Amino acid sequence: MPAAAPAPHATEDSRRPADLSAVFAASPAELLARARSRGVANGLSYAGSLYPPEAWALLQAGAATLVDVRSAEELKFVGRVPDSLHVAWQTGPTLVRNPRFLRELESRGGRDGVLVLLCRSGKRSAAAAAAAAAAGFAQVFNVLEGFEGDLDAHQQRGESGGWRHWGLPWVQD
Repeated sequence: MPAAAPAPHATEDSRRPADLSAVFAASPAELLARARSRGVANGLSYAGSLYPPEAWALLQAGAATLVDVRSAEELKFVGRVPDSLHVAWQTGPTLVRNPRFLRELESRGGRDGVLVLLCRSGKRSAAAAAAAAAAGFAQVFNVLEGFEGDLDAHQQRGESGGWRHWGLPWVQD
């Protein structure tokens, strides 16, 4: 009887990166394999999840498009990643789901390319990625930790994770 085939990407390291130089030395294929491995391990309905430095490395390599799904107000007052696209998942002061999200995502980012979605903490972008995957976007990924990270013990963001915490490029109007 033949041996069972190994699980896809079983050897990929899906832990939170500790060494940024190793992240930036990895190929886009390796980074996407890690993200997909996290997706399988966590039973995600979308392609997978990336930590902020992995997402940045993919963007720098030209292997992905970053789509910020936060509100326009968040981009203006909290900050944004340069050269990212903006397609709000929710809009308005009550953050109502944007009924045009999927159409806007397709028209701005395309349906077939690698799309990396970013929000404040990674929760809204995960919901947006699930909706996009359900609509047929096959290569949509979520940025874990988001732009600002999760709340800490003092109910503040930015100290335990997120795009800004990693020291990645961002601007504020």
